[in-house]
Amino acid sequence: MRNHSTITEFILLGLSADPHIQALLFVLFLVIYLLTLIGNLVLLLLIRADSHLHTPMYFFLGQLSFLDLCHSSVSVPKLLENLLSEKKTISVAGCMTQAFFVFTTGGTESFLLLAMAYDRCVAICHPLIYGQVMSSQLCWSLVLASWGLSFLNSLLNIFGAVNLDFCEAQTIPHFSCELPSLFSLACSDVSTTLIVMFWSFIIHAFGTCFLILYSYARIASTILSISSTTGRSKAFSTCSSHLTVVVLYFGSGGLRYLMPTSGSLLDLIFSLQYSVITPMLNPLIYSLQNKEVKKALKGVFGKYFQFVGNGCK
Repeated sequence: MRNHSTITEFILLGLSADPHIQALLFVLFLVIYLLTLIGNLVLLLLIRADSHLHTPMYFFLGQLSFLDLCHSSVSVPKLLENLLSEKKTISVAGCMTQAFFVFTTGGTESFLLLAMAYDRCVAICHPLIYGQVMSSQLCWSLVLASWGLSFLNSLLNIFGAVNLDFCEAQTIPHFSCELPSLFSLACSDVSTTLIVMFWSFIIHAFGTCFLILYSYARIASTILSISSTTGRSKAFSTCSSHLTVVVLYFGSGGLRYLMPTSGSLLDLIFSLQYSVITPMLNPLIYSLQNKEVKKALKGVFGKYFQFVGNGCK
């Protein structure tokens, strides 16, 4: 056993060491974070305010917006702080906590996307019994199960990371704490922990992704059997938004956790995609391609401007 001293904090290298680039990145990511907060909060309030959106499909969309707020808030505030600070450190406990919640919120999103795919599958493949199957009780059960299963999976993985011995190398070539980055800093044996993370991720991510693809295979088969062009177009439009989100999220998240950690630009790009960019894009994707959301948005803003106009008279 070689001598070493146990460290108490890590250094997050972030996205750039150039102060001028850091200033530009701070403005960029501050705008992205504000857009994420505004977009998801507006969608949440819109779904709550408009009675026409009180359906299982929009219930899950509201849950996704809430989850995106949580997922983005786990890493972006620390990223913004480090872009302004000269001392870009985070305590070991803080790093473990951030890694835990990154894993939890990310895992919950994959389960929630599966629940949304199941909802669309029942709505399109079995429309006559849709109201009976997708009851309020089932919808809440799916959401709670998504959080619960992801929490247990994260607990299993973070338990192995907490028991690792970190020494000497304390620099993380990243803007946030993620489990793959932490394992590369350990001076104790990480083989068991890596195997646990690899297989839990395979079962979790690939399991949910396979079931989502299976749901959409059934949806595609049903859509192709619809004789009405209008009906086929309507059914496709309700699913295209969700498929776009699935591809963006699983593509970047899968590549980040399956590729060996190298501290390269690709690692940063994949992490930025699923933890920063996707939460901002989700409300835009769903609102721009959804007629009911756009109609509700016009109705709410129409009432607001009418109220302001009457108040100014």
